[in-house]
Amino acid sequence: MEKLLIIAGPCVVESYELLETTATKLVELRNKYNFELIFKSSYKKANRTSSQSFEGIGDEIALGYLKKIRDDFHISVLTDIHTPLEAEIASKYVDVLQIPAFLCRQTDLLRAAGKTGLKINIKKGQFLPPDKIKGAIDKIKSTGNNQIMLTERGTFFGYNDLVVDYRSLPIMKKFGYPVIFDATHSLQQPSIGYESGGRKEFLRYLTRAAIAVGIDGIFIETHPEPEKAKSDAATQIKLDELDDYLNEVVLLFDFVSKNINL
Repeated sequence: MEKLLIIAGPCVVESYELLETTATKLVELRNKYNFELIFKSSYKKANRTSSQSFEGIGDEIALGYLKKIRDDFHISVLTDIHTPLEAEIASKYVDVLQIPAFLCRQTDLLRAAGKTGLKINIKKGQFLPPDKIKGAIDKIKSTGNNQIMLTERGTFFGYNDLVVDYRSLPIMKKFGYPVIFDATHSLQQPSIGYESGGRKEFLRYLTRAAIAVGIDGIFIETHPEPEKAKSDAATQIKLDELDDYLNEVVLLFDFVSKNINL
């Protein structure tokens, strides 16, 4: 890709005001640093550590807010899906459907997503060797849909921790689709207490390494007040800090893409 792709937004739809504030900043930064932008937010959270965790404000309301962001800001919008029926419903509101990492082997879900004709972002499971993502790719392709992206978000490592194996990035790139590095979920320490923790201080180090290896985009969750976020509070980057971060990643991406043959 000639431009770096940034997939960014709050982890989950909490309110329209949150989406609007975040989208306004992201569009401003896109225009400033000249990257491709897909706005991301989950309309519901189906995979939570605790039954007490926030799941959403209501499917139709949240999807309606995402469509309004798409229409008002003229940007592409991505959201997660969890069942074949959700693929059909969500496809009417957004531009990109995302297959959550834990569900990347679900045949019916992948085929239903592919049949929508939308672009599909497959998150590689934390349990899955990178070469085995081909099975998920083939399930999408079987529907005639070849609009696929692949996302690395870390691999399970011992108890309550993830590690990024940077070999996975060139391994997945050999399939011929854009490869995205999920910078914030790779920081997670899953299922600590009632919610996942994370090591946010390693954000820039992991991102720099991914760009050096050779990727097409960055996936990053951001929130005006991460400490108050209703999901992934430990790993979302503060919206006010996004400018410096994106300035650095765009500079690194441009340097690598122009000077290093990957």
